[in-house]
Amino acid sequence: MIGRRPQHRIVDVHAHLGPYSLFFIPEPDAATMVAVMDRTGTDVTVLSANRAIQQDAHLGNSQSLAAVDAYPDRIAAYAVVNPWQDPERELERVASDDRFVGIKVHPSLHRYPVTGARYAAVWKFAESTGCPVLSHSEHQSPYDAPALFRTVAERYPGTSVILGHAGITPAGVDEAIEAASRYDSLWLEVCGSQMTGPLIRSMVDQVGSGRVLFGSDFPFIDQRMSLGRVVCAPLSESQRQDVLSGNARKLFRWRPLPDGPGERGVDL
Repeated sequence: MIGRRPQHRIVDVHAHLGPYSLFFIPEPDAATMVAVMDRTGTDVTVLSANRAIQQDAHLGNSQSLAAVDAYPDRIAAYAVVNPWQDPERELERVASDDRFVGIKVHPSLHRYPVTGARYAAVWKFAESTGCPVLSHSEHQSPYDAPALFRTVAERYPGTSVILGHAGITPAGVDEAIEAASRYDSLWLEVCGSQMTGPLIRSMVDQVGSGRVLFGSDFPFIDQRMSLGRVVCAPLSESQRQDVLSGNARKLFRWRPLPDGPGERGVDL
């Protein structure tokens, strides 16, 4: 077809599973999420269970694994580590179960700073194993402001830490870019209700397309809306492919994933 743009592969590195106590989420189950992924052309979504983040890390992580078992080619799991709930136990699960492709922490909800001693086991594990860590990050938060991750990067230079939401606000994005520009171990992820195409372009221009990742916060934010921000961002096609899936395929400790064009993919 004349004028048809390239087809891209998509990996969503920031999503959630199940109900959330602070507001209503319609149909937050794995089956509905996979149905939306079919429409967006998303190959794989990496998720963490809201129950793991808010209430019971061990039980919620088991719910994430159940979603992986139901859709092993479409869903992968983060193991949530709550610094107040026996972090070492969940890290042992990560070490022994390849259904977990990364670790998720949420310092703002857990009200504990990323620089605190209770997170040390997470950063040491990530540094020794290469397992990436997705952390919530929020401008001016005393727990996970982007600037705080500079301390993590200095103490544990071998970690790969994804700054979820890249600080959330435009000012937070600037702060996240500044931190990631200084430390190669820090990665930027693009989901958030205040994210825009020009902000994504700023990340790529200042940090490089090789450390920016597509995430949607799905189903908090509709995956289609989050994807549209990257689709419409002023990027080259190679930069867009890095963000949409190329970087994720290199960073995470996947079980086998499809490598080339296949049944799924989105026409941009």
